Order: sequence, then C-alpha cells, then structure tokens
Amino acid sequence: MAKSGGGGGEAAAVPPPAAPVIVWNEKEGKFETEDKEAFLQYYLRELVVAHGEGKKKKRTVMDMAHTFVPRSKRGLGLAAHLTVAAFNHAQAHSMLVIPTCSYISDTFLPRNPSWSALVYTEEMKSSI
Repeated sequence: MAKSGGGGGEAAAVPPPAAPVIVWNEKEGKFETEDKEAFLQYYLRELVVAHGEGKKKKRTVMDMAHTFVPRSKRGLGLAAHLTVAAFNHAQAHSMLVIPTCSYISDTFLPRNPSWSALVYTEEMKSSI
C-alpha cells in the first residue's frame, strides 16, 4: 500500500542548487569552474599609485579582462560567482582591481557596490 503524501497538494520544497566550485588557475591567470567551461581571465600589473599626500606606492593590480560562460550555462549566476572569487582573491592579496570586462563594470559592480572600494580609479594614478 502506497503512503499518501498528506493533503493539500503542496509541492515539496526544492533546495537551491549548490554554489559552483570556483578554482584559481594561477598559471593561466583565470578563475574557472571545475569543468573549465566558464572562466574569468585576468592579468596582473604593477602600477605606481598615489598613496597619501604626495607619496607614491607600487601596487599589484588585477586587470579583470574577460568573463565567459557558455550559452548552455548562462542564467545560473556563474559570472557573478567567478567575479566574487576574483574580488575575494584581490582583497586577500591587497590588490586593486581594474574592471576591464564590461560584465564586471556595467553589471556586477552596480549590483554589488560594496566591491567598489577595490577598484583602481583615475585619482589613484601617480603623476610620474
């Protein structure tokens, strides 16, 4: 005899999908999904930035150049997960960020303004 699910026609709650595992591929300058299909490409640059009144300091800056998510995986939030992983890495290593990728500058940062403190700005340029 089969058990009845009880009544009311309520649907069982479906748990949200687990956050994807993002891997740092230091050799290729990427943050990527485990299957390597979605990624954020970056380049490290050394820049001299203004630091206090008239002082200059050399800083490593992460230029986030490009994000890619295959068509079959779009709409799952992978670009945002990749970007958060890259910003967390930059923050942990005292880096500034240049958001060259249009997704990061035009979509991610406006939706996540708390990360703006890490963004390299024109005001930080040193006048050498």
